[in-house]
Amino acid sequence: MEKEIISGWGNTSKASINRIVPNSIEEICSLLSEASPRSILPRGLGRSYGDASLLNNFEIIDLKNFNSIEIDQSSQTVNVGGGVSFDNLLKTIVPLGFFVPVTAGTKFITVGGAIAADIHGKNHHKSGSFGNFVEEILLVNGEGKLLTLTPDGKGEEEIKNFFWNTVGGMGLTGIIVKAKFRLLPIESSLISVFTQKFNSLELLMDSMKESDSKYSYSVSWVDSFDENHRGIMTCGEHTLFEDLPESKKNNPFSYESKSKPSAPSLLPSGLINKFTIKAFNEAWFRKSPRLKYDEIQSIENYFYPLDGISNWNRIYGSRGFLQYQFVVPDEAKEIVKYVLDSLKQNGIGSFLTVLKRFGKPNLAPLSFPISGWTLAIDLPNNNKRIYELLDIYDEKIQEAGGRIYLAKDSRQSSEIFWKSYKPEKWLEIKNLMDRRKVFCSDLSKRLKLT
Repeated sequence: MEKEIISGWGNTSKASINRIVPNSIEEICSLLSEASPRSILPRGLGRSYGDASLLNNFEIIDLKNFNSIEIDQSSQTVNVGGGVSFDNLLKTIVPLGFFVPVTAGTKFITVGGAIAADIHGKNHHKSGSFGNFVEEILLVNGEGKLLTLTPDGKGEEEIKNFFWNTVGGMGLTGIIVKAKFRLLPIESSLISVFTQKFNSLELLMDSMKESDSKYSYSVSWVDSFDENHRGIMTCGEHTLFEDLPESKKNNPFSYESKSKPSAPSLLPSGLINKFTIKAFNEAWFRKSPRLKYDEIQSIENYFYPLDGISNWNRIYGSRGFLQYQFVVPDEAKEIVKYVLDSLKQNGIGSFLTVLKRFGKPNLAPLSFPISGWTLAIDLPNNNKRIYELLDIYDEKIQEAGGRIYLAKDSRQSSEIFWKSYKPEKWLEIKNLMDRRKVFCSDLSKRLKLT
């Protein structure tokens, strides 16, 4: 079998792997029953940023052939293969009047990956993360046995724990071959968007907290180089049929996922610097309206703006970039400002600085969201000082009761991880699910989980 070099989306972590593409559940069961310890990892479309979907010198299981989609409109649920992408899923469900209950900022992820990372979106403050909507998981464990996992465990406490250990479990508990989850009924494929600009981070955060009860979706962009960290808040709702423009009422569920231009494969890392970032941030802030109600946007434009350019991660050049995403409780919101101030003082900026609100966490031990504030920052990997600063931020975040998102992480220490996530119970159950310790990743090795 020929070796293949793959990387995380940030292009900072790489691995040499053997890719296995099974065609059936039976093939997966046979493969796992004979697998060596710490030799297997399932991988979706490779959109985790760091080393979560890498396992250097071993086998990656690609589930692209597990692409079935079965919709039950009466129960408003869908049963899909673990390798189904959100892109293909949306092409199927939106014309029927449904949307996914939670979506990340890209549609190029798989359902199996969405469960493994317990993805969150712009509606976490109201709806929580993706695992909240999953009703059943079909999973092949490390002994090659097919298990049916449900949130309530059907009376079996061990299986109940298996479900929540798999949600947010980063692919380390087994291979998700199929999943059933609830859909969100909608009246159109358009989004009604409210936009407001703020000249300071304090005013922005106050307004975001007030908007928790007003809007289903809420997200803000922050100017990382502005002295007061000004920002733009955009809130949204699925547009009701009665509010559609007359031209859209004949086909309210029109949806098209268009092919996009691709970013150049080779860009010098030096192009991404504080001057180009500052210029971009200035232009982005100026072009946004000061206040705008009920602007009609497509699903693509509101939820997936970065998907507008294929392989946009290439703009950071051969060195790649880090995405640093953390969450802190409401009472520690000053850490958001501290991190932004510190980066600015060190001349380190970001095109994409995104602030969101989180609601209540679920029962998954390794799920990232807790109630409070989450900040995501893209940082060019061209300054060694960045790593020193992030280590300092990690300490402050952990001490405040916060944590780092595993699907974005490429460098936090195992000490910080164990203090913030406290994964002892998760690991105990993982070892029940994977008695032969088959599943592993470069992330789990770095964090001393496997």
